[in-house]
Amino acid sequence: MDINTQFKKGVLELCVLVLINKQDRYGYELAEAVSKHVEVAEGALYPLLRRLVNEGRCTTYLRESNEGPPRKYYKLTPDGLEYATEMIAAWNAFVSSVTDLINEGDFPVR
Repeated sequence: MDINTQFKKGVLELCVLVLINKQDRYGYELAEAVSKHVEVAEGALYPLLRRLVNEGRCTTYLRESNEGPPRKYYKLTPDGLEYATEMIAAWNAFVSSVTDLINEGDFPVR
């Protein structure tokens, strides 16, 4: 089992919400932006984006492109912003707790 893959699956939604909150983005642009921080397959992103739209956390709109057909952009809804804020708080508390636990152990740091 690739442990890093499991970590990525768990944090991908948070990364996407943070990036969309910075600015509206289209799918491929999101994949590139996430990949700068966490390596992720582009195919893993689209089911997540569909779910966020279906749950009312994002909306979409089309914008013309100079490089081909119009692109579908994703934008956070007010509910999506609230959800992202809650996720960030939960993430920070989680990371802090796990870091404290690790620091209590006798593991060599790599």
